[in-house]
Amino acid sequence: MSDNLPEPGALPLYRQLSELLIRDIAAGRLADGQKLLPERQMAASLDVAVGTLRAALTDLTDKGLLQRVQGSGNYIRALPAPDSVYALFRLELLAGGGLPTAQVLDLALLPKPADLPGIGPGAMAHRIRRLRFLSGVPAAVEEIWLDAGHAPGLTRADLSESLYLTYREKLGLWIARAEDRIGQAALPDWAPAAFPPAPGRLLPQVLRLAFDQRGQPCETSRTWYDPDTVRYTVRLK
Repeated sequence: MSDNLPEPGALPLYRQLSELLIRDIAAGRLADGQKLLPERQMAASLDVAVGTLRAALTDLTDKGLLQRVQGSGNYIRALPAPDSVYALFRLELLAGGGLPTAQVLDLALLPKPADLPGIGPGAMAHRIRRLRFLSGVPAAVEEIWLDAGHAPGLTRADLSESLYLTYREKLGLWIARAEDRIGQAALPDWAPAAFPPAPGRLLPQVLRLAFDQRGQPCETSRTWYDPDTVRYTVRLK
């Protein structure tokens, strides 16, 4: 991580760092009560400016995940359900954690496929295909279908690396919960060459149905992930 300008649609650098640390806390890579390195040393280890790190630590403090003790240091406070942009993103590196980012491969407004779960009364949906990374490592490809009634004019410029954040901030649509079904399926032929598994290879697949703040299904997705790189993780507390 460095303080170069983020890519279009990316979270601000301090939010990226904050989200990375939240995922490390959830994965147990940062333990409850653990004292962090001094800020300048920690910033150097993460290749960020001290000001960026301090903004990220302030965000963690505001979310109750960090205790800052004057004259002593910064201490982790693990919570069972931390406030995170990626709270419903279940893929992690095999070692745990990893910052999710995404590259949009395609966005199209299409008739809903016949096999699509019911996600609204309209006939059209936005199909979003993306390559997902964890801390820069290609991790998964995904195909998302969003009922077009929520966003008739959605464009690539509207999309951020967290689609759920895009939905909330630009569409007034909150993903309140999601149901995941884990199975296996062949990797589709539209998967990019940057994703190591070859098209046609049988991979773990996550089939998700997401529900809005009114409890209505509004989005469905299929995610094929590389088991040599990442794992699907749900923690029960």
